[in-house]
Amino acid sequence: MANAKTNVSDGSTTIDPQEMSKKELDNKRKEITKYYSENIPSLKTQLEYEELLRDIEKTRAERLQAQMYIAQTMAPEPEKEDDTPIANMPSDMRVDTNAISGAEAAQQIKRTLKKS
Repeated sequence: MANAKTNVSDGSTTIDPQEMSKKELDNKRKEITKYYSENIPSLKTQLEYEELLRDIEKTRAERLQAQMYIAQTMAPEPEKEDDTPIANMPSDMRVDTNAISGAEAAQQIKRTLKKS
């Protein structure tokens, strides 16, 4: 540990692996292995938790999709579009669709911005 560097903020010591002896490297490996071994059970529990959450979300999505399919299947056929004019539509905007084409009707409708 000739050139150990101390981190001032947290007090930890950083050692360059090239300057460590074989015994020190073996001890460090054992520490790391012990750390990982201690955390494996909690990580397995977390994995199981995440998998359960995924399965729940997947099941919810499938149920919603099935409900949408049933609703669409049971819904009545859409009726022919109603071409009757809207009751509150100003008379200058009403167009007789039987008398003129869509392009002509679009040209007749004049849009203006209202001043407040």
